[in-house]
Amino acid sequence: MPNSSDRATPNQTSYYVLLGLHPGASALEIRRAYRELSKRYHPDTTELPRAIATVKFQQLNEAYATLSNPERRQSYDLKIGYSRLRVIQAPSDLNRPVRSQSRSNSAYLDPTDRPLSAGEVFALFILGLTFLGCLLLALAIGLTRGEVAP
Repeated sequence: MPNSSDRATPNQTSYYVLLGLHPGASALEIRRAYRELSKRYHPDTTELPRAIATVKFQQLNEAYATLSNPERRQSYDLKIGYSRLRVIQAPSDLNRPVRSQSRSNSAYLDPTDRPLSAGEVFALFILGLTFLGCLLLALAIGLTRGEVAP
């Protein structure tokens, strides 16, 4: 368990704040923020004094190196006290009695039961035609060979 001296102090900027992100940011968001800020603060392209730009650019590189590596990011999150675990809250109406007949606002009895889309209907139509074609082909082959079913 991290002690209080390991946590980020108010004068020490967290990597997320440095990149302008929330701790729950995705890897893609971290990469985009880093690329944008590294272009802005690169010592060769910025209008800031070189010493300030170099320090800022090094901070961005350190932040990105930590947050782009899943193991290092998890360790850093523990260090700053951020948890990615979602705590499931009990519903507010947990102790309310259940009604004997509950009616759904949906016209369908089962929420997974829904009308087929146009693409699904077309696929079923093609499958049906293929099955019918196979049956007709089997009959044609049977008739041309002279085999008759009893």
